[in-house]
Formats: sequence, structure tokens, C-alpha cells
Amino acid sequence: MTVALPERSVRSPLARYWQSLWLLTKRDLRVRYSTSFLGYFWSILDPLVMAGIYWFVFTVIFQRAVGAEPYIVFLLAALLPWTWFTGAVSDSTRAFVREAKLVRSTKIPRTIWVVSLVLSKGIEFLASLPVLVFFVIVGGAEVNPNVAFFILAIAIQLVLTIGVGLIVAPLVVFFRDLERAVKLGLRFLFYASPIIYGVTDLPRVPIDLHFWAAFNPLSGIFSVYRSAFFAAELDWFMVAVSAGMSIVILCIGMFVFKRTIRSVLKEI
Repeated sequence: MTVALPERSVRSPLARYWQSLWLLTKRDLRVRYSTSFLGYFWSILDPLVMAGIYWFVFTVIFQRAVGAEPYIVFLLAALLPWTWFTGAVSDSTRAFVREAKLVRSTKIPRTIWVVSLVLSKGIEFLASLPVLVFFVIVGGAEVNPNVAFFILAIAIQLVLTIGVGLIVAPLVVFFRDLERAVKLGLRFLFYASPIIYGVTDLPRVPIDLHFWAAFNPLSGIFSVYRSAFFAAELDWFMVAVSAGMSIVILCIGMFVFKRTIRSVLKEI
């Protein structure tokens, strides 16, 4: 499927960038759901099924000793943003390989091909929030003023995900095995992140895992999301480290992207 990108005009480069970005984001969403009967529901089915499985395993079989009640809300508050992150990073590994001809022929900044994927997955995340609201109501979870920090968590996650995408997108062109390595890395990161457990469950002795977990940027992000319903999960140290690391990763991503993009265009 082709996409009509804006021609050069008297508008500022920034305005053209945002228009092109929005066009590609809409196209990604349209292509993703145009041939799907269930459409939108596929974007929430995966985290919902995962949440159901972990809820059953930890509450019914093992009589859960981690997390908080209602556990389904506890899970979804991290699983939904995790789906955004992992989906965007996975798609970024194919950002240039999948549409090489279009990437070469257009004159728009190539960062758009990565950022549009992150935004389209972010829109899916926002569209899945009614599911979280539903279980908050059904489960009787208490919403506290920390819900206002949702915007902060979204902003940090956006910066982090774009940064990671800008790193992996060009490197996969040169190292095709990196795509599989990223999938394995994401699988490891799932269990290394406070998703099925919370930051308050991490032990401090004999090893202070709570401290070291802060250097996983997702730890601080998930703690902010969860704090809207479980105030004890908010850890400002983790949030500060997460924000700082996300900015650093974005800077690294921009550096890697800038240094490799010319070679990428020759390679694809």
C-alpha cells in the first residue's frame, strides 16, 4: 500500500515533518486493521489473554505472594504499556527492510519511519485504556490523584521507545540476526521488569534488587502507571532514573541513526 506524502511548500520544515509523520501513522493503523475482521480488538486481546493467564496462575494455583488487589488491574496497568513498548521495538526492526523502496525514494527525514511506528502503537495503547477502566470498575480498584501522572509516564515511555527504535532500526539492516536477538532480549526484559510483580516486591537483601531495578527504564514508567491505583507503587527515585536513562537512550539513538542512515540507504 502506498502513501501520499506532502510535497514541498512554503510551510516550515517542522510543519511538513509533522504532516508526514501523521500521514504515515494513520497509514500504519489503516493497513494493520483493514484486513482484520476483529480490528481494534486484536490490539487488546494479547495483553488481556496474558493478564488472564498470569492472574489464574498466581491467584488460583500459587496463591499469589506478589502484587496487589485487584491483581488483574495490577497486571493490566503494566501489561498494556508493555505491549506498546515491545510492539513498537519489534516493528522498528523491520522499519527500513519492509519498505526499502519507499524509504529510498522519499525525501522526508528518515526518522519518521521509526517515530510513526512508535506513535501508531502508542495510539493503540491509548485505545486499550478503556479495558483497564473496565476492570478498575469491576474489580473495585481505588483511583487516587496519582492518575494525573499518567501523562508523565506516557511522555517518558515515548522518549524511551523512540530512542530504542532509532538504535535497532538502522542496525538490523547490517546485522539481520539482530531482529531475532531483539525478540530474545524483549523476552528476557519482560521478566526483568516489574510486570507480574511490583517494585515494592523487590527484595533489598542480600542484594538490593530494588536499587538495581531502577536502571531498567521500564521500572519507573510502570510504577507511575500503577500508582494511579496503588499509591505505594510510586517510586520517585525509579522515575527519575527512568527519565534520565530514557533521554540518554534517545540521544544515543539519534547519534547512531545519524551516523548510519547514509549507509542504510545504500544497503537497502
